[in-house]
Amino acid sequence: MKTTSFNTGWLCNGQAVTLPHDAQITEKRGADVSNGGHGYFPGGVYTYEKTFTALKEWEGKDVLVEFEGVYKNATVSLNGKELCFHPYGYTGFFVELTDLVYGAENTLTVVADNSKLPNSRWYSGSGIYRPVWLHVCEKGGLRPECVKISTVSVDPAVIRIESPVAVKADVDGVCGEGTSFELTIPNAKLWSDETPYLYTAKITAGEGDTVEIPFGIRQIAWSSKGLFINGKETLLRGGCVHHDSGILGAATYAESEERRVRILKENGFNAIRSSHNPASKVLLDACDKVGMYVMDETFDMWYNRKTPHDYGCDFENCWELDVTSMVERDFNHPSVILYSIGNEVGEPSEAKGLDYGRKMVELCHKLDASRPVTCGTNLMIMSRYAKGSGIYQDGEQKTGSGEGEKEKKEQNASLMFNIMASFVGSGMNKAGNSKKVDALTTPFLDSLDIAGYNYGSGRYPLEEKAHPNRVVFGSETFPQDIWKNWQMVKKYPYLVGDFMWTSWDYLGEAGIGAWSYTGGMPFNRPYPWILAGAGVIDILGIPDGSCKYASTVWGLEQSPVIAVRPVNHPGVRPSKSVWRGTNAILSWSWAGCESNRAEVEVYSDQAQVELFINGESVGKKKVKECKALFKVKYVPGTVTAVAYDASGRETGRSELVSASGTFGVAVRPEKTMSKPGEIVYVPVNIEGANGVVESNADRKLTVTVEGGELLAFGSANPCTEEQYHTGSFTTYYGRALAVIRAGERGTVKVSATDGWNLWSAEITICE
Repeated sequence: MKTTSFNTGWLCNGQAVTLPHDAQITEKRGADVSNGGHGYFPGGVYTYEKTFTALKEWEGKDVLVEFEGVYKNATVSLNGKELCFHPYGYTGFFVELTDLVYGAENTLTVVADNSKLPNSRWYSGSGIYRPVWLHVCEKGGLRPECVKISTVSVDPAVIRIESPVAVKADVDGVCGEGTSFELTIPNAKLWSDETPYLYTAKITAGEGDTVEIPFGIRQIAWSSKGLFINGKETLLRGGCVHHDSGILGAATYAESEERRVRILKENGFNAIRSSHNPASKVLLDACDKVGMYVMDETFDMWYNRKTPHDYGCDFENCWELDVTSMVERDFNHPSVILYSIGNEVGEPSEAKGLDYGRKMVELCHKLDASRPVTCGTNLMIMSRYAKGSGIYQDGEQKTGSGEGEKEKKEQNASLMFNIMASFVGSGMNKAGNSKKVDALTTPFLDSLDIAGYNYGSGRYPLEEKAHPNRVVFGSETFPQDIWKNWQMVKKYPYLVGDFMWTSWDYLGEAGIGAWSYTGGMPFNRPYPWILAGAGVIDILGIPDGSCKYASTVWGLEQSPVIAVRPVNHPGVRPSKSVWRGTNAILSWSWAGCESNRAEVEVYSDQAQVELFINGESVGKKKVKECKALFKVKYVPGTVTAVAYDASGRETGRSELVSASGTFGVAVRPEKTMSKPGEIVYVPVNIEGANGVVESNADRKLTVTVEGGELLAFGSANPCTEEQYHTGSFTTYYGRALAVIRAGERGTVKVSATDGWNLWSAEITICE
């Protein structure tokens, strides 16, 4: 088989583009064109065309185009003849190119219809936002992703290879052949989050169709005694992640996903929940490589819509195809250890929904018996649904008499949950504690291999007695609850992990997790809010205090961590969100804020911490739940935290320093050597002469690129009218980020200007 990239030479609505491409991110935002769920972006219909030559040598072979993701309602045609219609925007699909004109030009057309909004509770993006591939193979021969490699045992290491056609396999010199056979791998290296070792199987069908499949030797087991990877008990330090790529919009690049996974891993996470849709292939590739477990999720909704035009319109016709697509595509990824069949669906509280749930579990088991099946279950939502007062309402029920009233209520459906959660707060964790709710939810939860609880931590201590054989985890939790949740994870063997909402910030659900100094309710904030503001790592990849608090609770920080709530809003009380316990960031650099009140949070797993400002102690405090809070006056210089154990012995110290000297702009590429066409991230920060980022001297900058292409430039500001594709953006807390695509040869020069001065950096392109 020959596989080639099919990402260049496309037109989108007549404009030249290179895939992956998000057509929505450049649209003009506005309060009147969409809702906060989409980040106030409009949608549209986007027509992609690619003209290519079908080689004569392809004649008599199977020629397929693989689309990893098109949002949404994709119609694919060749030379004007429709070949395929694929509604779901998050599963990949293959299109066989029939009636090619060989030795001549052919035109492939893809129409993505994302005109009916809202159809998602977050920013979806539009168009061909994931990569596209061309596959040419022998007629009826080996096709992509049709070979399954599973682990039979780890001691000794035995793998099983299954294929719909007879194949020969070679794994490090160990060979076998057939449609189903086993290989014993001597001295095998096992795959886990701590040892992400990958093998490559060379699979050949017939006389020449060959594919190389990376895989890991990894075995999963689970019971009320815990989750075990290769026989070792494993606790999931998890975070929920939406699919967008921050300032790039929905466009999905391998370098972007690997960077995100690496940053998450560096900050203590060992698991990702792909909320609430199947992960991209390149995200899974990154998780395989870096060592990150994945909860791979199918849908945010079933047949009951959460927004007027979402997948609920297609679920009953398409669920089987899309579940199959996800499981078959992701089978060989060792990072995938859980399949999730949904998120916060109320349907399992009625017979029809329970039947669908059981069918999806059964299908997952049929396709892959090696992995457990779960669901992100909100017990409160199921309970309310059963009472006829579901938070998410189907478009055909209880929506008023007229079409306008129906759409209005549909749009408010997902907003209802956010409103309730904001007022109920952490009390939602106890909403599933009653025996009545337990009885209602048990039939569905017992159909799952592992029960996922969204905001249901109140049930954790109850399950040992109520359901002694049940395995559970927090599939969605508040970040500020990590201390008490993690104590229970360590205490109860059947509680195998925690996934906070969210580990990485995202576009859409405007302001749901933000602390705002401009007032307003902490949900569905008005235009021009664009980001959720819920991530403990922002869209640039910068961890905040909540992130470091979690890594402290997990026991991964060797020294105390200092985080400071913004000092530059004296006397203003922020409106807070239930999805964020603090807005503290890792900065002691607030120009012009001398004598302002500063709230300093120190995270430590020791008994006491002491805080010093410019060498002078401002107090010593006992640590409670891995945290101590100091209220002081801001003074530029150095703030130091010292940790002590119960005997008073110093166990570690850390410090933050203010920016000093003249402020300027630093252009700092994350790598100085690049391959042709590679995506490179370039932080552009306001810094002092000592190289420290200044948090209170933001300015608007314009970035230009020579020898490459500027894909995006922006900051983590959650409320702005600036757009990421224009090249001009204002820093936020001193930081901005450029994403560039390197040219084919020579040097890439990235320059930033504030209108008076110019700062530059170079990246060498290596062949």
